[in-house]
Amino acid sequence: MKKKMNQILSGLNEVNIYGNKDILIDGIANDSRKVKQNFIYIAIIGNDLDGHSFINQSIMNGAVVIICSKIPNKLNRNVTYVIVKNTRKAQGIIASNFYNNPSKKINVIMVTGTNGKTTVVSLFYSLFMSMKIKVGMLTTIENKINNKTYSSELTTPDSIQLNNYLSKMVDKKCEYCFMEASSHAIDQLRIYGIRIKAGIFTNISHDHLDYHLNFKNYIDSKKKLFDSLDKKSIALVNNDDKRSNYILQNCFAKKYNYGIKKDSEFSGKIINNSIDGLKLRINNQDIFLKLKGKFNAYNILCVYAGSITLGIKKSNLLEHISELESPKGRFQFIKNSKGPSILIDYAHTPDALENVLKTIKEFKVKGKIISLFGAGGNRDKKKRFLMGEIASKYSDQIILTSDNPRNEDPLDIINDIKLGIKNSKKIVINVDRKSAIKSAIHNADSKDIILIAGKGHEDYQEINEKKYPFDDKSVVNRILNLMKI
Repeated sequence: MKKKMNQILSGLNEVNIYGNKDILIDGIANDSRKVKQNFIYIAIIGNDLDGHSFINQSIMNGAVVIICSKIPNKLNRNVTYVIVKNTRKAQGIIASNFYNNPSKKINVIMVTGTNGKTTVVSLFYSLFMSMKIKVGMLTTIENKINNKTYSSELTTPDSIQLNNYLSKMVDKKCEYCFMEASSHAIDQLRIYGIRIKAGIFTNISHDHLDYHLNFKNYIDSKKKLFDSLDKKSIALVNNDDKRSNYILQNCFAKKYNYGIKKDSEFSGKIINNSIDGLKLRINNQDIFLKLKGKFNAYNILCVYAGSITLGIKKSNLLEHISELESPKGRFQFIKNSKGPSILIDYAHTPDALENVLKTIKEFKVKGKIISLFGAGGNRDKKKRFLMGEIASKYSDQIILTSDNPRNEDPLDIINDIKLGIKNSKKIVINVDRKSAIKSAIHNADSKDIILIAGKGHEDYQEINEKKYPFDDKSVVNRILNLMKI
């Protein structure tokens, strides 16, 4: 793909250009290692690295245009320098232009919130695909364009990758792109320049304060998504979350809400919630679901409401919604006929852990509830105490183990969690996650239920800046096979 430089820079404000403006561009990159001949290099100032330090390297690799916010001390006469006020915003505009503004040709639906983003996006994707509507999906677990799967590195890709994906979706005739919008991505302007058809807010609770520093900053990062919506867009919020009104302040979009506790435009009521599934009443229409748990009632209600506001016919929706299943690592039961019930879930925040454990309690388990989890290293430490406190409240036994310790000592993380657990007799410590899972299964009674929380879909453990293969579900299945359960 070749494109004229002036086309790519269209829409950029407060620009000073030094050098030749009549250049054909073959690609764009914000990583000097990914720069090739006739590329634009965009110097992004990050938390750890400043892209301006790699301008010379990018030129050596073939960059002919440099987008930067600081003029380099020494200019290369064969290179064009474009000075902008904010390179992150510039990147959003440049990426959209380079890929022919794909978000104007596809309906982009962004889902944000602390919990439920991945499940809601995955459910939207599965539902629309089952209705023979061509769609794309961008999630923490994986990215999809119709039936083709791509690996996912970030919850929300940067604006270059995002526009690339959207362009491919347009080429494949996709009508919708359902995607997660993380607080980091919104704050870092990764979605800047994207035309958003609908913004959806699931909920907000304690998370990512290592990055945002305080809860208000965290909430405000989510709010920015809705502040950016125009009058032609849709805003859908969880009415039961007390921050939903704040989220919608200064939002010009058409507003809708859903809820179970409060009267809402899309009102849900749980008729039955068991280990076999849910019976949910939405606006006086009963729906039987394979999904389990109160939090999944919210997820389905959100997807139902979102689909109706996007123009899907109710009859078509009801025909397919009851067949939806949880995505990988989200409230995923592993069947075994004789041993304990085993549940794998990504719950890695206090609120998510409480939702899962509350749901298990509602199943009226005849045996013990055994919670096995840890917490991520080099992340929000304040939530560890809260997770210990919640596990203590709802569990009969707590097995503390390693999650993704990163550069922290796993025992230090475990000790932080322990502070929230009042009854020390409930606690078993086993730093080795595989050994902890094996021990939990071997020692559990057939009537017990084991919750393995925190990693869900992840297929690795991150230890000292290295990722080692590790998948909770695979580990469980190997153990069960050896036990012949």
